[in-house]
Amino acid sequence: MTHKLRVVLLFGGRSSEHSISCATAGGVLSAIDREKYDVIPVGITRDGAFVLESDDAHRFALDPQALPEVIDNGTRITWPESAATRELRVTDAAGERSLGDVDLVFPILHGPFGEDGTLQGMLELVGLPYVGSGVLASALGMDKHFTKLVLQHAGIEVAPWRTITAQEWDRDPAAVRSSVAGLGLPVFVKPARAGSSVGVSKVSEPDEFDAALATAFAEDDKVLVETGVVGRELEIAILGGAHGESPRSSVAGEVIMSGREFYDFEAKYLDAPGVQLTCPADLREEQLAEMSEIAIAAFEAIGAEGLSRVDFFLTDAGFVINEINTMPGFTPISMFPTCWLNSGLSYPELIDELIRVAVARGVRVG
Repeated sequence: MTHKLRVVLLFGGRSSEHSISCATAGGVLSAIDREKYDVIPVGITRDGAFVLESDDAHRFALDPQALPEVIDNGTRITWPESAATRELRVTDAAGERSLGDVDLVFPILHGPFGEDGTLQGMLELVGLPYVGSGVLASALGMDKHFTKLVLQHAGIEVAPWRTITAQEWDRDPAAVRSSVAGLGLPVFVKPARAGSSVGVSKVSEPDEFDAALATAFAEDDKVLVETGVVGRELEIAILGGAHGESPRSSVAGEVIMSGREFYDFEAKYLDAPGVQLTCPADLREEQLAEMSEIAIAAFEAIGAEGLSRVDFFLTDAGFVINEINTMPGFTPISMFPTCWLNSGLSYPELIDELIRVAVARGVRVG
């Protein structure tokens, strides 16, 4: 028999996107090829405990009335004690036992303490290969301020912005208000290091600004104020190759707003009205080619690996990048797998490809 790869599916986490990560886990558990892979589901509680989770996709279905959650069940996962071994162990009511050697970790964590390089650093420290970007690219992709700086340096258009720290705001609110006045209205106020539109507000009137900052600062002590860009909202999925293989892009998808201020958390995940997702987007061939070229350039500019979703505005003046997600939403109906499905790659095949590339890339050195 062909050796099955033992894959740790890692999900949950300490961020406000905990439940979305769990829903992503449900999608992967239901689609991953059990003839090729032995799967060890490991959940991270909101307090940061690693627990052995149920291998039951239905338990993590995205229900707006009862969002999925990793509950502390009393088990504890012990990661390899050094890079000299890949053995994973679990302690439960019966004592400690081995879960065998791990070939790969598939971390489907969104937001801080999972998508931001912290987890990636831990896995590299113990020598475990994993799906997705490394420490630096994960950190850059998570921090919208530094993403913009890197993209600007690469000559890629981004929306005008001003970054504000909680310390600046506490010290001199009037100076902060003055510094963002040149951005005009409306502006979007968003945490620098959060995703899924958590903590994001649209400010159309000056008297809404203080409340929007309070909402964003509840998620992060660094906040972006961005000019409201008028244009079509488009997204494209990128797959990075193994050594010697170039990144490639999918068809594009479009987010069409029809009654909501912006594409917020409820619209993305809780089936709230006022938004329509279309894939493939209605673009001319040359527009899609340009969007693909810019997205791959952005992917390479931050040093991303494995996968990313790149979000754009298409304005009258051309394409403007909104952000890069190095671990995008990965439920079966999320835009990333939907774009690849419409490009000829099914959900199980997409999982296979991500694992293939990660295994071929192996453990990073240096």
